[in-house]
Amino acid sequence: MTTQSHSHIVLIPSYNTGAKVVETVRHALAVWQPVWVVVDGSTDGTAEALQALALNNSALKVFTLARNHGKGAAVLHGLQQAAAAGYTHVLTMDADGQHPADMIPEFMAMSIAHPDAVVLGKPVFDASAPALRVNGRKVSNWWANLETLGAGIGDSLFGFRVYPVKPLRQIMERSPWMRRFDFDPEVAVRLCWHGVRPINLAAPVRYFNADEGGVSHFKYLRDNTLLTWMHIRLMFGFFLRLPVLLWRRFR
Repeated sequence: MTTQSHSHIVLIPSYNTGAKVVETVRHALAVWQPVWVVVDGSTDGTAEALQALALNNSALKVFTLARNHGKGAAVLHGLQQAAAAGYTHVLTMDADGQHPADMIPEFMAMSIAHPDAVVLGKPVFDASAPALRVNGRKVSNWWANLETLGAGIGDSLFGFRVYPVKPLRQIMERSPWMRRFDFDPEVAVRLCWHGVRPINLAAPVRYFNADEGGVSHFKYLRDNTLLTWMHIRLMFGFFLRLPVLLWRRFR
């Protein structure tokens, strides 16, 4: 059964993910509507494919950015459009099919029950997950929980989440950061600083190989350098906010 919502939308940022994005969108539409896609300067023809799909489905809306700005920038564009249309929450999911579309209703239900919280997916990996990615994220998770004094971020990098639009938009519009691969971990930390409570829900994740249509834009050196710089910035912010964080922790 497909749920129609006037408050919660599915938001999918997409950059050169090939046929997987169309598959992902179809699976999302089958369980939740509306679904919005922000095509972030893709050059692989997926914008045209999605626009053709939207012609026959009023629950699908496609926004096309002229050039690639990064995942966070694409999400921010969607947030601004969602706020203007009166939506209060967005569920973000990757366009490459890794996230479980069949769990969208469960995540949305948790958000509806706790509208002031951010619902964070906590990935359950199978054998398809690269060991380097699985082990590497443990470092980011450790830092994120240090920077929030153990606020309860189950996973800082998993992008399958339900955000309240208003605080996330405020945080992003006040900062020049969080526009690329640093989006997911930094907004999780900053939302906790903002007083938004995290709720963690386990969700399976699947990595597709190239033969299965899998596409990855992760660059080990570039993106880990970006994450390192991000955590350096966040540690400065952490020390500035430490008295408030300690007060919240021991209140």
